[in-house]
Amino acid sequence: MGGLAHFFEEQGIATTQISLIREHTVKIRPPRALWVPFEMGRPLGVPNDSVFQTRVLLAALKLLEAPAGPILEDFPEEMPAFKHSDMGWACPINLASETDRLTDKEALVQAFEQEIARIRSWYEIGVKQRGRTTYGVSGLDPEAIRDFVIGFLDGSVPVNPREGSPFGLVLKLAADDLKTYYFEAAIAQPGESTLSSDELADWFWQQTVAARVLRAVKDTCIDSGDRMLQAVGEKLLVPVKHWA
Repeated sequence: MGGLAHFFEEQGIATTQISLIREHTVKIRPPRALWVPFEMGRPLGVPNDSVFQTRVLLAALKLLEAPAGPILEDFPEEMPAFKHSDMGWACPINLASETDRLTDKEALVQAFEQEIARIRSWYEIGVKQRGRTTYGVSGLDPEAIRDFVIGFLDGSVPVNPREGSPFGLVLKLAADDLKTYYFEAAIAQPGESTLSSDELADWFWQQTVAARVLRAVKDTCIDSGDRMLQAVGEKLLVPVKHWA
């Protein structure tokens, strides 16, 4: 974004931005930037806190009052703590599938298909509650993504479901959509609990069959001999701390 800001400024368009990684912003030197001490993926703080989010936005927009830069200001507040109900958080979907016992492809595929189906109703409830979804970047519906990633489980590379699009990109976006599908289903729980991204990630990577499948896809990509797929498998599908 900092690079784009330089381009827009050259065209006479004033820019401001929010930075989550201060070191990058220092090196890129965008015209105006507000650094926020928040976790990655939360540039405005916790969800559903419109008062705090407005303060962040106004602080970033206020930088437009400066005629020139580079300007890098630090937002003076920490991100509010996530608020949980007294009962704590638990995913509304019981996914007690004991994934460690799934030792063959047929059992893994069956468990994955069942899990995808069980997740759907909660995903749809979440979309209705929020009136929006971030699912859809891959252009594939959940069943198409399911079939696509299942194709990796025998150690081979399946057919690209979006002919004409780069295979590695399609795979990366499909994995992103799969995780979004699960995350949005998980947060459609009863009550008002707000989850941190770490809690959602830990739930997904530790308790779902989908995570087990993505790890298998990652291994197939790394073993494929295709440099593009190897890069996708090593860097874009599974966080390193959740490889095992």
